[in-house]
Amino acid sequence: MALPELLLLSDLLHRHVRCDRGLDHGAGVLGWMHPPVHRLLGWVSRPSLFRQERQVWRLDQLRGLSEQEAFVKGEPTPTDPATLERLPTLLEASLLGSGGRLLGTVADAAVELRTGRIRHYLVSRSDPRLPGGSRWRLTPDRIVDQQPGRVFTAIAELDDLPLAHASVRQELLRRSRHWRSRLGEETERFRRQVQEAGGRFEEKLEGWLEEPPGDAPDRSTDRSTASAWDRDWEREIWPDDDEPAPAAPPRQRPQARGRDDRDRPGRDRPRDDDDPWI
Repeated sequence: MALPELLLLSDLLHRHVRCDRGLDHGAGVLGWMHPPVHRLLGWVSRPSLFRQERQVWRLDQLRGLSEQEAFVKGEPTPTDPATLERLPTLLEASLLGSGGRLLGTVADAAVELRTGRIRHYLVSRSDPRLPGGSRWRLTPDRIVDQQPGRVFTAIAELDDLPLAHASVRQELLRRSRHWRSRLGEETERFRRQVQEAGGRFEEKLEGWLEEPPGDAPDRSTDRSTASAWDRDWEREIWPDDDEPAPAAPPRQRPQARGRDDRDRPGRDRPRDDDDPWI
């Protein structure tokens, strides 16, 4: 398996070391670093639980990684726990902020495997041995001083560092802050829209109130004309029931002819069917 460009020191220490002869040299127990230049030189493994012997491996002896093993080439350097206790390290050192306030503990380091340069450290607020905790990224340029077991920085709060890994609690806090800020932005945007709409309505209302009276159409004349037309229409089409209907003209009775007219010669008598009274 090819080597990655960047690897956490804890991931290297969790793997068992297997040499080119196929022997298992145990899991890693400690990183061998040079703190003044922030560089990892190698790591230490424990081949047996019943012996005090420790074996030191150089970083350039690493040839590959699998899920459970780290493959090396060459022979290790034997040592003892007393010598390892004198090796300087920044792991498990207390991180102190401005004013000497305790901020957390240096829990891990991200290492470039090709050069051994430590790109950044991981800081834990609580005990780094507890799983699932948050980790903040501390770069070497933020370290202003270091002593055995203590690292000094100029930051005031641990939240001033970028968050590398969030715990469940930290993730909930981050999401709640995000939604709180989003809610505030949406509320502010809605308030601005309401104010703009109210301003436009006030401008239109002032324009209506400032219009001269002559510009408005004279609706009283139209109203009186329509009322007169309605009265004329009702009078002509729908007369009132109280008014008597006009009397029909009397029918004229034809005058009776005299005897002289009936006996006058040269005049024909009318036929019976011409008489209107028959």
